[in-house]
Amino acid sequence: MPIITTIIEQHAEEAAFNWLLRDSAVAEPHYSLADLAHLDDRIEANIDGLRIAGDAGWDICREAMEIGEPGEIFTAGVLAFESQAPERMDALLAAVEEDVELQRALCSALGWIEFHQVVGPANKLLDADLVYIKRMALGAHAIHRQDIGPALATYISDADSRVRSRSLKAAGELGRIDLLGTVLDYFKDKDEKCRFYAAWSAVLLGNNAGIDRLKRIVEAQSVYDQRACELAVRKMDHGHAVQWLNELGRHSLSIRLAIKGYGALGDPQAIPRLIEMMQVPELARPAGEAFSMITGVDIAYEDLETDVPEDFQAGPTEDPEDEDVEMDPDEDLPWPDPELLGAWWHANQKSFQSGNRYLAGHAISSENCMHVLINGFQRPRMAAAMELTLLNPGRPLFEVRAPGYRQQRLLTAGS
Repeated sequence: MPIITTIIEQHAEEAAFNWLLRDSAVAEPHYSLADLAHLDDRIEANIDGLRIAGDAGWDICREAMEIGEPGEIFTAGVLAFESQAPERMDALLAAVEEDVELQRALCSALGWIEFHQVVGPANKLLDADLVYIKRMALGAHAIHRQDIGPALATYISDADSRVRSRSLKAAGELGRIDLLGTVLDYFKDKDEKCRFYAAWSAVLLGNNAGIDRLKRIVEAQSVYDQRACELAVRKMDHGHAVQWLNELGRHSLSIRLAIKGYGALGDPQAIPRLIEMMQVPELARPAGEAFSMITGVDIAYEDLETDVPEDFQAGPTEDPEDEDVEMDPDEDLPWPDPELLGAWWHANQKSFQSGNRYLAGHAISSENCMHVLINGFQRPRMAAAMELTLLNPGRPLFEVRAPGYRQQRLLTAGS
């Protein structure tokens, strides 16, 4: 019946498209948990339509996944691994073998399904000979924050760097303090990603030796420099963190990192400098975000923004001769008005004490971090999850990218 087929195809198309939206949304500054849950409800409604369609739903997803796009792989992956039909699961694994982005989409599908529904296949995949399958299985367990026990130490020592790096990351995500000694052994791994995740997890597990390693990653202008900076300053001696960020801020190549670091550190003594940076178009929006990260002020909602400066151009242009095709990293951030924010700060600075650390307008504590996880936007929520683990070494890192309804359930239960 063509009408029914059209409806099923629409479910498949919309599920794939909405997953692409949520794949970006989990790291965007203007999405709250409620927004994410609303988007996820739309995805789940489309997938449910495909479930109800039975074999016809799968056939349409199988055809769509041959396009080789992440959204289609995610949708087909959910149906395939929920069904646990070997031929369907094998088809997905074969479809993603040569493409890391498709593997990531399939891993997201494994994270979408409730763990009790996917635990059997996920455990079997851990024993796979192919590296990409083993890595996805490790990722699926870590997304669900499901510990694989003593086997994680074995995977950390795997000969393949992709398995090692994912396992080192999982040690920090899962709060595996018992593996700290093993993690420390990989500070000098030959692979950059392994070195980063060894230092990253060591700090999350309460070991300060990782701080200097993270600083080296920042100073080497690594692809991991922003994440390394934001974690290092959260754990460093406060005075040294301020001094280090001020030094980074003196150099054009690292000034954006310094701005991100000021936001992560949360010390209001950086506010005047951030307001000053807002007068530079290239720095204005990240400086505004750092201001909000510390103070909790919503620049757009409280009408503290201004218009885009004349002649400012970020991201790809319409000029065919322009070779810069990088997207604007600050696209979804508001343009702060330095004068209005300066006036706001003058009126409110008595509520903040220099030398203390704040997140979203409140002194950092377990209670306030939980409040941000429930009520904040995604980037402050990421910060809150990190702070909670740093305050309580051994506590698994809360997964702010998980399906919204699952996060709401966990937060309601007090996780």
